[in-house]
Amino acid sequence: MGRASYTPAPPLPPLVSWGWTFIVALFGALLRIIRLGEPRAVVFDETYYVKDAWTMLNTGEPRNWPESVTYSGKSVSPNIPFADGDVNGWLDTAEYVVHPPMGKWFIAWGLNLFGGAQHVYAWRIATAVAGVAAIVILIRLALRLFHTMPIALGAGFLMAIDGVGIVMSRTGLLDNFIMVLALGAFMLLVMHRDWARARLLAAAGAEEATAKPPQIACSWYRVGAAVLLGLTTGVKWSGTYFFAVFCVISVLWDAWQYHEAGYARWFLNAGLGTGLLTALYMVPIYALSYLATWIGWFIHPDSYMHDWALQHPGEGVTWLPATLRSFVEYHREMWQFHTTLDAPHDYKANPLTWPLQIRPTSFYWEKLDGHPGMCSLAPHSQCVSAVTSLGNPIIWWLGSLCAVVAVGIALWRHGDWRIWAVLAGFLAGWLPWAQYLHRTTFTFYSIVLLPWIILAICYVLDWIRETCTPAPWHATLCCVLVVTTLVSIFFYPIWTALPVPYEFWLSHMWLDSWI
Repeated sequence: MGRASYTPAPPLPPLVSWGWTFIVALFGALLRIIRLGEPRAVVFDETYYVKDAWTMLNTGEPRNWPESVTYSGKSVSPNIPFADGDVNGWLDTAEYVVHPPMGKWFIAWGLNLFGGAQHVYAWRIATAVAGVAAIVILIRLALRLFHTMPIALGAGFLMAIDGVGIVMSRTGLLDNFIMVLALGAFMLLVMHRDWARARLLAAAGAEEATAKPPQIACSWYRVGAAVLLGLTTGVKWSGTYFFAVFCVISVLWDAWQYHEAGYARWFLNAGLGTGLLTALYMVPIYALSYLATWIGWFIHPDSYMHDWALQHPGEGVTWLPATLRSFVEYHREMWQFHTTLDAPHDYKANPLTWPLQIRPTSFYWEKLDGHPGMCSLAPHSQCVSAVTSLGNPIIWWLGSLCAVVAVGIALWRHGDWRIWAVLAGFLAGWLPWAQYLHRTTFTFYSIVLLPWIILAICYVLDWIRETCTPAPWHATLCCVLVVTTLVSIFFYPIWTALPVPYEFWLSHMWLDSWI
């Protein structure tokens, strides 16, 4: 079979299309924001990121906290009074942090807008907003890729009800920001592709295809993508992989469009030429955007390692000015930390298992007194509350299978550029971790894969739509949505710390590795 043939339904009016988009996003927002302040406890790595964000908001830079404090007559972790609203116990010394500042600033802005760290929901509102924004972006991206509103809305719905998406939107961690920024950047690169295609078609109608092709390397879409990817890297360094992979895919799309337009020597002249020109402006914009996330470190003289160069004359990159030499040395220390971290942890997960959710991360698990909520249904059972970063298993298992099937479909219908849109997240957000199998990593990092897990499902659904009559296509779509919805309803209590009987929690542990 040749190139994929598209038979899209007539597009909905923009007002209707955006209306449905916001309805699905509103549904996702309710799942993320209702009871956002529960559990009222410092959950997992919130102990780093929320407290860092709070001290950054108050002092400009992250500050150390004491290892223990006296609270209610006992020596306890500072997390306990912090969760109770006693949030001003930081020390004067700068903290050594191993991730760039941008993600903590997002959390800090949420704290500032919603009343400060005394309110637990304020810790998490920024990640909730990021999760809702991702639903909107994914719907619009799927609509550009598949030109079918049911598939686009289905993509947003699956994002709205997935467990990893819900948990990471209800917890003050960093990875949700990586996901939404990378997804937004990729959306802009797809918009660049559509803009470049329209420009080439217009040129083809005005001149011979053998003439000099129009320049499609530079667009504001790519500028915006470079900025977003710089900010992504300013959350965690794994954003570098997204920048590299996304830019290569975007340039290859340019080259292929030159080929389809009939221009000679399309790969050498158009492809490589476009690639070099793209790199000349995207790389500096990306780098400057990343550096901008460190402004606080530069302007605060007591930031961590700010004066390292003055204290270590003749060391480091000696030809740099003192402040930049300190900055580079700080980054060297961060690199050393990230590449050698292999400390044992109960929830350490091999990156190769992330798409199958083999070892999810338990963020929170507590036995409760009494029988509140659903526990009243089993008055003789122990009542527990849990936050388990476990994706909807049907979405993740089906999506992983569909990613493999999608490759086969794309090989069969040669020339379908959308396969690279489906694989982009896997290549950028998952494959690079294969070089760090020894490192301590966690399955919740897989939130960056969620949009592309869903796009893989959408790709196969679109293939079914194109090759089958409407009845089986509608039945397949409905089956996917109904089954995943029922599974999410079943798992929602252990994603959101609802009080449940112990036996109910245990019934969700389908695999021994989930406990």
